[in-house]
Amino acid sequence: MARLPSRMGYAVFAAMLAAAGLPIYIHAPKVYVDEFGVGLTALAGVLFALRLFDVVQDPALGWLAQRLRARRGAAVMAGVAVLAGSMFGLFAITPPIAPIWWFALMMTGLFSAFSFLTICMYAQGVAAAPQLGPQGYLRLAAWRETGALLGVCVAAVAPTVLDATGNAYGNFALGFGLLCLLALWLMRSDWAGTVLPGDSGFRAVLSDPVARRLLVVALMNAAPVAVSSTLFLFYVESVLEAPGWEGPLLLLFFLAAALSAPIWTRAAARFGARAMLLSAMALAIAAFSVVLLLGPGDTVAFALICLASGAALGADFALLPALFARRMEQIAPQAAAGFGLWAFVSKLTLAFAAVVLLPALDAAGFQSGGQSPEGALDLLTYLYALVPCVLKLGAMAVLATTPLPQGAANPI
Repeated sequence: MARLPSRMGYAVFAAMLAAAGLPIYIHAPKVYVDEFGVGLTALAGVLFALRLFDVVQDPALGWLAQRLRARRGAAVMAGVAVLAGSMFGLFAITPPIAPIWWFALMMTGLFSAFSFLTICMYAQGVAAAPQLGPQGYLRLAAWRETGALLGVCVAAVAPTVLDATGNAYGNFALGFGLLCLLALWLMRSDWAGTVLPGDSGFRAVLSDPVARRLLVVALMNAAPVAVSSTLFLFYVESVLEAPGWEGPLLLLFFLAAALSAPIWTRAAARFGARAMLLSAMALAIAAFSVVLLLGPGDTVAFALICLASGAALGADFALLPALFARRMEQIAPQAAAGFGLWAFVSKLTLAFAAVVLLPALDAAGFQSGGQSPEGALDLLTYLYALVPCVLKLGAMAVLATTPLPQGAANPI
């Protein structure tokens, strides 16, 4: 029982970070367009520049977290303060300068704090997991990733629920601040860990063949999620012809991921992490393959696909970080730099999706919300469904031939 608060702390801390991640991409642009009249083109340019900066800074933030490991508690408190302050400034304060510049400033603070705190959380988990007994990495990952997925779900719908208050986004920011305080309190003793010896920089990670291959698996396995996330709204609106269903379908997808994560964890403890990851990848391929057969009006069938692909995502979230954390314990005990690289390869896929897929659709004549030529809609379907299948097959091939950390092919 004494260990439960620690696991609960990781779950709430992960939920806090998740609430500041994907939902902000959904909410913030709409607020600044509707309330402050910022143009879509200007917002798109700022978001692209910030995403590029966010990807590049992750290794640097990993290095910083590594250097501050002896004072990680104070560093985390400062990071949470920046995160909460940026969220409050973004949604609860009328911009004191030009709205587009205020948006850029607040989002920079939000992204940077989010990345730094994510790296610290995963790195600290390397030290905490062995204290949780057998299969400690899987147990911690199950709590952490389930908390993260639930945080995404709640934050995605919270402004709609709070709309009746008359100040939906201001109250959302206030609620987020309270969540930050709760997360800090629950993990108040976790950051005061012992500084472990060893070479824990980038060299220790990149010189290890197993760590390198796990990073490749992470890159190839995250790319399908980036592809489908980038094209999801376009696919639902233009191919399924189901405008208005985007929100419920997204919620269904993430709820399936959240509910399946503990199930995958228990299955991995019995049958092995590799076997469960390969099974989840096969499930994702099967689900995306069916998408190729869908057309206008097939919303119910697509909802079932969201359930299946969301369940597959739950394994990715719960098991892959546990494998990487286990390897970091073996080669780089203070693994902040390693998780800086982990964050880098994960976010790199989003940049790939934006740079490659959207221009391809534009060149084919795709018109969001309008009439698009049949060839453009076919291309959208192939990009949304076929590209993830190919990438998943590549990830399966790499994972199947990767010598996993000791004990990871069996329960970890």
